[in-house]
Parts: sequence; structure tokens; C-alpha cells
Amino acid sequence: MSHSVEKVAERVIELMHNDLSRQLTIDEMARTAMFSKFHFSRIFQKATGVTPARFLSALRLQRAKHLLVSTSMTVADISIQVGYTSVGTFSSRFSRSVGLSPTTYRRLGGFTPQVPVMDHALPESATGSVSGAIRASSSHEPALIFAGLFPDRIPEGRPVRCAIMREPGRLHLDRVPEGEWYLLAHSVAGNDPEDSLAEPYPACVGSVGPLTVRRGTVTRSRDLQLSPTRSVDPPVLLALLDVRRAAVHEQSRRELAGAAA
Repeated sequence: MSHSVEKVAERVIELMHNDLSRQLTIDEMARTAMFSKFHFSRIFQKATGVTPARFLSALRLQRAKHLLVSTSMTVADISIQVGYTSVGTFSSRFSRSVGLSPTTYRRLGGFTPQVPVMDHALPESATGSVSGAIRASSSHEPALIFAGLFPDRIPEGRPVRCAIMREPGRLHLDRVPEGEWYLLAHSVAGNDPEDSLAEPYPACVGSVGPLTVRRGTVTRSRDLQLSPTRSVDPPVLLALLDVRRAAVHEQSRRELAGAAA
């Protein structure tokens, strides 16, 4: 991706961030980018992997996630602040994308104990599998890694299949329904368990796809590289796993192992 394409997308994403309650139109975005609507939409999708409208919608829910864990604002007030005119519509969309209702998300401090997958009641003969690897730079801090298959480039809703990895390495997902899926991954460093207002954002993200899965075959994916999250990366809407307790548990395990040695 060229630097100029990314800069155009960053300029418009900054415009989106400035006022998520405003009903920003594609015409306004294109004017900010100084391109025609058609050319702007192509450039933005090349930089982010999704349309401007999808990205804006994801930013609104990402902001709502932050407000739920960092303020005492009501769900109704938060829905207005992020551009929804109906609290019912906001709650439905939030629940579908994040996997938890706004009130449950707030009660759990912005994390989830588990990630449910889509309920595909298919015989094994009607599914395929995906095989690949998750890579990370040498500067990547040890953390739990979530990897899942999704219908598009925004990690939201229920993945068709997923795995939790304690470190980068080989990945194999079985019983994957036929179709085209994106392999999306993110990792989150262990936060301080006492910091209940910590903003639960992924430290690193990566994506590969679309991958075409056919029944009875193994789809080989190119390696997925985890990199620090950038402004042009679509927000991770799926509620993140509670790695705070996992980090504390892992540290305790290492200390016990060290003492035993």
C-alpha cells in the first residue's frame, strides 16, 4: 500500500473521530480527501479493507465500548453520543457486533470470559479446514492471541471457528463451513487487574483473506503477521478475552516453576 493512499484514509478517519454523533456523508468524506466519491471510496477501501460507511459504523461502536467502561453515562446517552437516534437500534447493533449487550459489557469491564462461535450444525464431511501460522515481530510482548474466521474484515459477531493461542505459531481450524472467510487475529497485553477503566484495545492485529474453503479439503493460508494497531486498521468490535486474569495466572505459574527449579 502506498503512503499517499494511507494518508488519505487517515485524514478522513480523523474527520470521523472528530464528531461521531454527526451523520457524516460520503460527499463530505470525499471533499476532505479531495477526490470524487467513486475514487475516494476505492482508495479508502484499499487502505482499510472496508467501505467508509462500514468503518464509520465500527468506530461508533468502538467509541461506545470505551464510554461504557470509562464513564457512568447511561446507555441511552452513549447511543446519542455515537450517532444513534434509537437506543433500541444501538443496543441491538452493539449486541450483534460485540457479542454482549451494552449493560453486560459494562458489568464485565469490557472483556468476555469466552468467545462463542457460529452454530453450524454440519456433518464433518460437509466442512473443510484452514491451516496456517501466526507470526509476530521480536518486539511483540507475550500475550494471548485470538484468531478467528469471519465473513469480512471487521472482527465482529461470532466467528465461524476460532482458537486461542498463548504464543505465535502454527494454527489449524477444523470443521470450517464452505465459503469465503477472512482469518483475523489480535493480541492484547495483560492489563493491570486493578485498572477497571483500562481501554480494552488490541495491541497487535493482523488479517489474511479471503480464504476459499471447500468441503473435505485443507485450505492453506499464507502466514498472518501481527503488527501494532494503526489508525487505518478496522476496529476489533468483538469483545476481547479477559487477559488480565490470564496474565496474572501465567505470572504466578512462572514464579512457581522458577521456585521449583
